[in-house]
Amino acid sequence: MTRPLILASGSAIRATLLTNAAIPFTVQVPRIDEEAIKASLLAEEAKPRDIADTLAEMKARKIADKAPGARILACDQVLSHDGALLSKPATPDEAEAQILSLSGQRHTLYSAAVLYDKARPIWRHVGSVHLTMARLSPDYVHGYVRRNWDSIRHAVGAYKLEEEGVRLFTKIDGDYFNVLGMPLLELLAFLADRGDIDR
Repeated sequence: MTRPLILASGSAIRATLLTNAAIPFTVQVPRIDEEAIKASLLAEEAKPRDIADTLAEMKARKIADKAPGARILACDQVLSHDGALLSKPATPDEAEAQILSLSGQRHTLYSAAVLYDKARPIWRHVGSVHLTMARLSPDYVHGYVRRNWDSIRHAVGAYKLEEEGVRLFTKIDGDYFNVLGMPLLELLAFLADRGDIDR
């Protein structure tokens, strides 16, 4: 790759995905008011996939304003359940409530990525995954949240599938990388088609 990507995300798992795929990158974390943007889009009756896409693009644009000649990858993920969006939990009690609301039910994760080059979007993708959660006891959920709070506080739905959170589920329909927060296979295909990476 002629120029390293700037990953516009503080997510450790997204950084690990790029590292494991041998994609050179640096990190710059954009500061945007995600909750205000979500609220505005929900007021306009935007669909969950469009909300994820818009948030990813706004993060990329924020970094592009500071580094207009750079190649920037930004991602975002939203969880949709029964017509409502779940955000990252603010407290352990909120995390418990989120997990119990999903217990025994199916929900959808939308994982968006936008790639900017020279201050304009050149690629975007929104992947979706349907996840079915097991019926969970309140005692187990309480213990799970207490054991994993430092990690899951940064995750929509209050779980991480790459950790103990995998025990919460009975079925996953879709690409595992989208659950982790990045449509990695689609990104790699785009970079290969452009000749930015070898195959």
